[in-house]
Amino acid sequence: MMSCDIDNLGFARVDLQRKARQGIGEVIYGEGKSAGQIIAILKSLDAHSQRPALVTRLDSEKASIVKASFGEDFSYFPVARFARLGEAKKSDGLGFVAVVCGGTSDIAVAEEAALTLEALGNEVKRIYDVGVAGLHRLLACEKELKEAKVIIAVAGMEGALPSVIGGLVHSPIIAVPTSVGYGASFGGVSALLAMLNSCASGVAVVNIDNGFGAGILASKINHIR
Repeated sequence: MMSCDIDNLGFARVDLQRKARQGIGEVIYGEGKSAGQIIAILKSLDAHSQRPALVTRLDSEKASIVKASFGEDFSYFPVARFARLGEAKKSDGLGFVAVVCGGTSDIAVAEEAALTLEALGNEVKRIYDVGVAGLHRLLACEKELKEAKVIIAVAGMEGALPSVIGGLVHSPIIAVPTSVGYGASFGGVSALLAMLNSCASGVAVVNIDNGFGAGILASKINHIR
């Protein structure tokens, strides 16, 4: 890679060609970075026309400091701990992505996925609190599920939601295990293993609580022409 492809800030080497290579620019992971570091990286991305620029896992305290530097151009979504500099792309995907979660406690991860999708130009339909403990709630949404181009299924506890959806639809399903659950859920490991062992075909699995990763993958599928 040529040096002109990188903006070396000392503490970070901002990848200015990632969007050209991958279709999606560099995204800032907020945990472990100071507000000042996040501001500097955002300014670098902005100076090189990298909008929208996204920040994940950003707490509200740091978000308020960052917002003071960018004003109304900076949007913060506290439930998902997600931020965006600039407007979301205009929707240009092939269809809509359904973001489905098992319980209200899973919404933070589901929202991270949904906001990532919207920033990257996808129409999103949110279908929340339809876990398998009340199967009729999910079945009431069967029509929407069958119409979705891609489905993101977010669930903790036993992680059964993607398997149930997988038996109803033909669309690819991206399963997101969450760390929601009691002791034997092992911080989401039980849900992760359940999803990896799904008997439904067409289910792919991302890491625990990784709504962002699911959103990126779903967006790429939804833009394949």
